[in-house]
Amino acid sequence: MNNMFMDVERSDFLEHKVRASSKKGLLSAWPRTEKELPWVELEVDWIRFSTENHRTQAEQRREIHSSGQLNLFTNDPLGPVAQEAQYKILCKQAGFEDLKTDLGERGQQEQAVVTAEGILINGNRRAAALRSLLHDKNDLSCRYIRCLVLPSDATPPEMLQLETELQVAKDFKQNYSWVNEAILIEELYAKHGRDFKQVAMLMHRQEKDIRENYEKIQQVNQLVALSNSKWLHVDFEPNESAFDELAKHIRNKNEIEKKSVRSVYFLGTLAGVNYRDLRNLRRADAQELVEKELQGDKQLEEFLSVAKSNGSADKPQSDLLDDVLGEENETALVHSVLELVAGLDRNEALELPSGSKLEVDDVYNQLSRTITKAAEEAAEQQKDVSAVEAPIIRLEKALSELSRAHSALPEARAVPSWNEDLYTAKLKAVDECIAKLKG
Repeated sequence: MNNMFMDVERSDFLEHKVRASSKKGLLSAWPRTEKELPWVELEVDWIRFSTENHRTQAEQRREIHSSGQLNLFTNDPLGPVAQEAQYKILCKQAGFEDLKTDLGERGQQEQAVVTAEGILINGNRRAAALRSLLHDKNDLSCRYIRCLVLPSDATPPEMLQLETELQVAKDFKQNYSWVNEAILIEELYAKHGRDFKQVAMLMHRQEKDIRENYEKIQQVNQLVALSNSKWLHVDFEPNESAFDELAKHIRNKNEIEKKSVRSVYFLGTLAGVNYRDLRNLRRADAQELVEKELQGDKQLEEFLSVAKSNGSADKPQSDLLDDVLGEENETALVHSVLELVAGLDRNEALELPSGSKLEVDDVYNQLSRTITKAAEEAAEQQKDVSAVEAPIIRLEKALSELSRAHSALPEARAVPSWNEDLYTAKLKAVDECIAKLKG
């Protein structure tokens, strides 16, 4: 629970600062009709970072998991523990050092936005960069940050809309990872009647993009749940292309193909298979192709035996896998392997029945090679199929063009510049080509 006394103390302090200042600034993104807000200078050590900043949601989940503190950012969000954790997250984000350099050279160019309690709604990264310059570089010019102050009766929906407009609609791609973007889309989707069109309007994006990002994060959610949080959302930031291609492929497929491709993509992503290779396994028999390679890998023989027995013995995990991938034959090897490796700590060793130990990293590396091999086999098969089908496909295109030529012929012959001799020569060439095809 928040320290309410501290909240009141902070509000009173900021209210006094606002009254003492005559300066105002325009905040066009503020949803109310009165868009001129007071602005003041506040010490960067006094302002508080927003622990509800959607730019850092995936990273916060990682910190919660690693610390074991489920209420790390909610018990006392303005307190030193939560604030220090949030500060460290902001300092580690991509582009932070470039932002520090820019602020050090040019100073603050754009005003931040704070609540009546001094909590940043916009400008968290800038405040963190200024604080870092002040303490790490002893740059005293970074002691203060200019802030527009929201009215004390600003509501959570208004502030979410403001954040969406300022941080999301304006410069999403620069400051948000795709995972954090998708997490915010989930929240907005739930809060706005599960209406993709409404979310798209709020974010100034195409409805198609919003829907696709929502579908991508659903796949990530399932894989995180399957791993019992051994893998976290932030771990999959480098895998956007894989989840994008997976979500698009399974959208209109039957359940059998959905399960097959999803299980292979999940396992391949965990094993670090390149998404360009995985795309060759977007087919109904993807699971069978991978299982064939797994069964032929002698180095994985004992591990596969453990995976099979683990799949039948660990019932709660099996139930979760069924929820994610759907019911399948109990002997499905890809499912059993996925079930086992998803729940393993990547830094531990797996003890085998023979008494030997197998490093989990080694398992992933071997799985990566095996799945890549299956993907290469799928690519070769597709080349064979393409070679077989190529003549028919080309004939179909030729027939279509000949039909169009016949339809256009009467109008062309009516034009004075029509060349009948050239037309006859072309017909002769077509006849010769057909003769070759028949031969």
